[in-house]
Amino acid sequence: MKFCVIIPDGMADYKLDKLSGRTPMDAARTPNMDNISSNGVMGLVNTIPKKFSPGSDVACLSVLGYNPEDCYTGRAPLESVSLGIELGENDLAVRCNLITATDGILTDFSAGHVSDKEATLIMSILNEKLAGRDVKFYAGTSYRNIMIYSGSDAIEAKCIPPHDIIGKSITKNLPKGKGSEILFELMRDSFHLLENHEVNKVRLDLGENPANMIWLWGQGKRPSLTPFKELYGISGAVITGVDLLRGLATYIGWNIIEVPGATAYLDTDYDAKAQYAIEALETHDLVLVHIEAPDEAGHEGNTHEKIRAIENIDKKIVGPVLDALNKYDDFRILVLPDHYTPISKRTHTSDPVPFAIYGSNSENKSNLAFSELNAGQTGVKVKKGHELMGQFIEGKIS
Repeated sequence: MKFCVIIPDGMADYKLDKLSGRTPMDAARTPNMDNISSNGVMGLVNTIPKKFSPGSDVACLSVLGYNPEDCYTGRAPLESVSLGIELGENDLAVRCNLITATDGILTDFSAGHVSDKEATLIMSILNEKLAGRDVKFYAGTSYRNIMIYSGSDAIEAKCIPPHDIIGKSITKNLPKGKGSEILFELMRDSFHLLENHEVNKVRLDLGENPANMIWLWGQGKRPSLTPFKELYGISGAVITGVDLLRGLATYIGWNIIEVPGATAYLDTDYDAKAQYAIEALETHDLVLVHIEAPDEAGHEGNTHEKIRAIENIDKKIVGPVLDALNKYDDFRILVLPDHYTPISKRTHTSDPVPFAIYGSNSENKSNLAFSELNAGQTGVKVKKGHELMGQFIEGKIS
């Protein structure tokens, strides 16, 4: 039996007036996703437990079959392992976004999708000027970087993800609580250090948003996750451009398939992701393909790019992968976004997301196109998101 899970990150959305009351999923041409949903099972799944914020970290833990209530410690420790950072027992991993601050307002949570090269340079500057015995910065991918804190003073501050406060006051949304002053001082000092740095002078000359401040959030200590094969009895591999999914894969014992051109942005190489997924299926029981593009478009409030990303995923990934799966005697494919990233809100929400499952032995048919509204009309609902993976593998969803 072969299994494939495709996650178009943040694909689910709300109805938009500019789309005549349709969602981007409705408006996009998705014959392959529609084929899966109409000839298989479609429903809704709660990927975000009630007490959690709607992030990809929590949502993807659920999709992978792990209960966040049992094992979630924070986003940053999941990302840090993918960078080869070994967390000690007392180390605290902290997500370190490069952002654009303008007159006290957080105007861009990604600093214009700063390049890897520029981010690496900035992290080295921070290590030289700000880091000390208790703090060290590590370059990740683009604006997504990591800080490790090993000090004796505890940090239990409540931190807001930067993508939740686009266009809002920085001062009003700073970390609060125990140890927050440690994070605040680093964030404040980073602005003074980076505002007029040469790397940002060049970016401004090119008409690009400067990476003139760090935003610290998503902190946590090393989690403990049971290997996937021990839980479900099958091997797995992941294809993704983001450190979060790579880190999750590392913790659960999956292989990470390196794909040239996987950028974790709108310009990712969809064709390459599909080809590498098809090849990975030959040697793995389950292959997960994660595509960040719809989420990025949602955060940018870009309806056109979100629709285009959804169509690219359908045509260039879902279609070819489904064709390849049909060559196997037994297979199942699951397509679902991890969470909503509505254009109107430009951040994540906790709404139950639509999912569709089709396989070689599918008997039940929804006879409906894949959409948020249609998924809610089938009556199929998985209330505990972490249970979906087991049901998918066992073929018990109906």
